Amino acid sequence: MFFLPGVMRRRRVAVAAGLCLSFFLGTLVNLLYVPGFEHQQARFHRGGTGGDPRLLIGEPLGAEPVAEAEPPGPGSLQELRLQVQQRHDEVLRYRQHRAHGDQGVRPLERRRLMDLEPAGDRARGGFARRAPRGSGPNPGGGRVPVLGCGSISNVTELRYLGSGYTKTVHRAALNRSFSVALKSVDLAGHDMERCVERYRSTGDCYTLASFKILKEMVLMEALRHPNVVQLYGYCYQVTGGVEDAVTAITELGTPLEMIQLLQSPWEERFRICLSLARLLHFLSRSPLGSVSLLDFRPRQFVLVGGELKVSDLDDASAAEDPCPPAAPPGPPPGPPPCTISFPARNFSLPCSRGRCVGLNEKRNLYNAYRFFFTYLLPHSAPAPLRPLLDRILNATGELQWGVEETLLQMEKVLHLYRTGSYLNSSTHTHTADYQEVSDSSIPGQNYRCWPSYQHDGCLLSVFSLQEALATCRSHLHCRAFVFTNQSTWTGRQMVFFKSGSAGLSHAPGQLAYVRLGS
Repeated sequence: MFFLPGVMRRRRVAVAAGLCLSFFLGTLVNLLYVPGFEHQQARFHRGGTGGDPRLLIGEPLGAEPVAEAEPPGPGSLQELRLQVQQRHDEVLRYRQHRAHGDQGVRPLERRRLMDLEPAGDRARGGFARRAPRGSGPNPGGGRVPVLGCGSISNVTELRYLGSGYTKTVHRAALNRSFSVALKSVDLAGHDMERCVERYRSTGDCYTLASFKILKEMVLMEALRHPNVVQLYGYCYQVTGGVEDAVTAITELGTPLEMIQLLQSPWEERFRICLSLARLLHFLSRSPLGSVSLLDFRPRQFVLVGGELKVSDLDDASAAEDPCPPAAPPGPPPGPPPCTISFPARNFSLPCSRGRCVGLNEKRNLYNAYRFFFTYLLPHSAPAPLRPLLDRILNATGELQWGVEETLLQMEKVLHLYRTGSYLNSSTHTHTADYQEVSDSSIPGQNYRCWPSYQHDGCLLSVFSLQEALATCRSHLHCRAFVFTNQSTWTGRQMVFFKSGSAGLSHAPGQLAYVRLGS
């Protein structure tokens, strides 16, 4: 807990200021999420004893309350609270868009998850929504039960995952059944430190930072898509200190590691690029309009079951940039073009009705090209697919296509790869020099190839026996291969390529091919 030194004589005024801002934040959380909202639900609940002068959320730290007449100059609390108001207004705008888009949808409902949330929990939280079948805390499909403060009161296996400028993220296991990500304000983070250094008010700075989490929660609800991390619920408790946190409870993913991705098979890297193209297509036509991911670094994304999902939305924006001001007086040549700038490139976009046309879509697409496509798409791709992949790279790198055409070409690559249409059907590889051995495998005899699904062996995916034969003949060390009973996300079969057949053993469901004379 924090105490307010030197202003004990103004105890009543300071506590009242803290109560006002805490009421403001609590009311917003209730308004945004709690189903069946009534005004009496937004009443502030103090956790301290009566008359205790402890600092509450929103109360200035080590400074007197600011008079209303103080101008909002640089470094003033009025300037800080103006920023809080602006973020509050932004959250409400997105909320209004979402509410308009939810007309006709079943009302939000509160449900407990495996009786984790005790009855009568006074903490505020949650909602329920439909989730993809086989994901999240309800693997059977249907509506995801709401998670609230009671759900995370007895978590196990709590582990720090990382932090950014504003938030810190922890992994937590709920009831030993599934794991979630917990996002809260990082009191030692970059945003908090800079804010407190400038404005000397920990409470107001916390409120400002917490609105980024609230914004992200609203956007996760509005932008429901398989490539957007799911929001399972939230926790908001007030006990009288700035250490109280608004905590978002979200789907857990694995952070992207670009070095590992570069070493992964092309099929998995293509899946990430395809997921990203599908996400950008949705964002260009979302219920909020065209949404731009202003922070597009790989750390803003996670992998969930091999699918790429955006996990950080607090820097997303649905606002289209205004056109630049007109030229000085003279013959009007028409509206000046908009410019979209990147570290190595600038692009011009048309201006219409005072807005830059397609700026959010183009910004997302070029960022996808420079952060993902250029690294993950072309390397070690099947040779027959490379001309089409080169077209995709060139078109996105020059912004010649929009996201719709980019996605169309990506889906074409998927179709060719999944159906084996890219293979040369005129070339038939005979199996006469291979012996087929049913229900058999070869435990050892490994050699390395790149890129492989297994680092100490050569495990690749193939469309057919003909492709497996061609692959084995192209490898210097290959003398045998084994069809496993596993397949990839495209339905292609997983095959182990071996340097010999010694140790051939019984393995139900697997099929071995051994080169004669090896």
